[in-house]
Amino acid sequence: MQPSTSLQAAAAAALTATQVNTKLNATATLAARWQAGDYPLDFHAEVVPPADAGRPSHPLLVAPRELPKRGLGSTEGRAALLHAVAHIEFNAINLALDAVQRFAHLPTSYYDDWVQVAAEEAEHFALMRERLQTLGFDYGDFPAHNGLWEMATATADDPLARMALVPRGLEARGLDVTPGLIERLRDAGDPASAAALEVILRDEVGHVAAGSRWFTYLCESRQLDPATTYVALLRQHMKGRVPCPLNLPDRRRAGFDPAELEQLQRLCTES
Repeated sequence: MQPSTSLQAAAAAALTATQVNTKLNATATLAARWQAGDYPLDFHAEVVPPADAGRPSHPLLVAPRELPKRGLGSTEGRAALLHAVAHIEFNAINLALDAVQRFAHLPTSYYDDWVQVAAEEAEHFALMRERLQTLGFDYGDFPAHNGLWEMATATADDPLARMALVPRGLEARGLDVTPGLIERLRDAGDPASAAALEVILRDEVGHVAAGSRWFTYLCESRQLDPATTYVALLRQHMKGRVPCPLNLPDRRRAGFDPAELEQLQRLCTES
């Protein structure tokens, strides 16, 4: 019996889903059926434009400077932090699905990696949403910004730039800041939320490592030096801004080599 759809078509359908539960279910089904060998690759499938990635009507998207500052001493403050993480994870589902459906003619192991990342990001989102609901809130109750997806739009034409600037740029920044958030939540008397972030941090090392693996592959295929190319892309798209401090142990585990870390530390000092 012929399969009813391809991996790319299934990823596009999950990507464009606007209802949260529909997207989560479609992503889980995608991962299970890809692993079972039910979906063929289709490098001629129609690609979803970045503007058409599905999301619910809420949260309201605002500029980062318009997000209110809240401390963790109140339940609402902790919920706002967890909501921000949940929003990152929701965007990360779309980013992984987009990496599957957008970029063609890569090895099968590339699609293995990003299908798995999509499934794990969906699990992370569900974990954060559960914590939010425990505190009396839900996804969409706080405003959020769209910076992560804006970078997806900026890198839609080049998988090398996407790998450099999303998993190895913005998501790697999560490796730097999450340990501090874990400690702040523990200090605020919320060990359950801290434990949830520990799960996310563990898995995100692997997600950034997938970005490193395919960034290196694409650099080698184009005969480019990875460290030089990486820093050039950071300067071009992020003005070379790398906030301190850097989580060097986890960045090493995620595939950053000594030359890249040396240049990142230099940019960090300049920033």
